[in-house]
Amino acid sequence: MSPQAARVTVHLMRHGEVENPQRIVYGRLPNYHLSQLGQQMVRLSAQEFARRAQAGDRFVHLVASPLTRTRESAAPIEELLGLEAQLDERVIEADNYFEGLHVNKQEILGNPSHWPHLLNPLRPSWGEPYREQVTRMAQAIKEAATTAYQLGGDGAQAIIVSHQLPIYLARRSVEGKALPHDPRSRQCNLASITSLTFDNIFAADRPRISYAEPAAPLYSGVIQLPGS
Repeated sequence: MSPQAARVTVHLMRHGEVENPQRIVYGRLPNYHLSQLGQQMVRLSAQEFARRAQAGDRFVHLVASPLTRTRESAAPIEELLGLEAQLDERVIEADNYFEGLHVNKQEILGNPSHWPHLLNPLRPSWGEPYREQVTRMAQAIKEAATTAYQLGGDGAQAIIVSHQLPIYLARRSVEGKALPHDPRSRQCNLASITSLTFDNIFAADRPRISYAEPAAPLYSGVIQLPGS
């Protein structure tokens, strides 16, 4: 097929709500499962993909972060679309110095041993640099787009199930925005879908971005931890 006909869409889906009553910064810790509500959220998103498939969209490739919550979030997509998730370390959650601690500002600020990790929010000093996250996400997105094209040709689509911060940083990079930002401003809700449409994956043009929240009816009262 000619490179002139190489439109591909890669959807970046965030996982659903996690069972975390102690409000731990779980980061890359294992065995943090979706809550019952989180399972409902990701099923709504999977059903949205299934609805689009019935309308003619062609989903040919599924990728997921290897963490428990993202694998569980990919499960209903596997079920409804008949795809098998390929695990990719490049779309994993950001590394975080505060992993395993309670989300408690007084506890963190009151401990002098933590202070060196709070000095530079532009990098950020508490975890994996923003630019490194963008680099690995960009590589994974490009590979997913290429694989989708190889499997389905022009118009094929791929889904990557990942985490809030890597998804949002990838979006800011595509939009040409500065990577440092206020976490409260992120448009990347639970089980949301950030879609990148490449009109020609062989060109250097920036993809078009769209955003959807199939699970929005379930957001009321949910406590969301930045970066989860």
